[in-house]
Amino acid sequence: MKTLIIGGTSSLGQALKPTLSAFSEVITAGRKGCDLTIDLRDPMNKIVLPGNIDVVIHTAAHFGGETDEEILAAEDVNVLGTLKLCQASVKAKAKSFILISSLSACLQETSLYYSMYALSKKQTEEVARFYCAQHSLPLTILRPSQLYGNEDSFRRHQPFIYNIIDNAIGGKDITIYGSKDPHRNYIYVDDFMNIIIKVIQHRIEGTYSCMYPSDVTYTQIAKAALKAFHSNGKIHFLKNKEDIPDNIFEKDASLYKKIDFHPQVSIEEGMKKIAHYRKLAI
Repeated sequence: MKTLIIGGTSSLGQALKPTLSAFSEVITAGRKGCDLTIDLRDPMNKIVLPGNIDVVIHTAAHFGGETDEEILAAEDVNVLGTLKLCQASVKAKAKSFILISSLSACLQETSLYYSMYALSKKQTEEVARFYCAQHSLPLTILRPSQLYGNEDSFRRHQPFIYNIIDNAIGGKDITIYGSKDPHRNYIYVDDFMNIIIKVIQHRIEGTYSCMYPSDVTYTQIAKAALKAFHSNGKIHFLKNKEDIPDNIFEKDASLYKKIDFHPQVSIEEGMKKIAHYRKLAI
């Protein structure tokens, strides 16, 4: 079996390579530091994939922003880049395509968390479904909730949870804005990798949400970090600040039933794993 990871230096891409290598030849592709150099902003004729690829896993993404340049980049990389990859996959006769999207693609325009990233992810899914259906390329779209793991590389896109970890390690108090205890959903990277592997093994197609079965509050996250790192820090609510709204989504276990697997790592276990990893790294 041969697997191509697009975005090989991404947090997920780096985690996936050794795991997939247990049963597949793995080739990574990206702008730098990978087996193949592929820039999704290049013209279509420069994006060429090797032949005999069983699975293309697309993990690369631009996380948008508010400037004109960032907005254009998000569209260019996420939407047009994905279309180019689908086209290149068809030309290379790849057998299947897995697009790593995000639950942000489900956000409505009225959501306080709606952003250029969310819009581009929604468009990315639509263009992938359209093109793959036109060319009979089996497509799987996976929408993970907020991904976290042992490596500090996850910090870039999940600064809140890693700031909590920093405070716990330093024995500092953890402050939460407002008087409300907001809800989130986090999925540990090992659980998500297991989902990807089982999707490949079961040849699952379609669009699926990938969340931990239950949501967590900020205080649950903070308590888990304080306990895992044996910290004496306290949790405080800054009630003079504006409340932080929830950012949660409707649960869908349809994929888990198909692959006979449910995420196993709770936020408490996840924090213990991160603490153990950091202890070994010292």
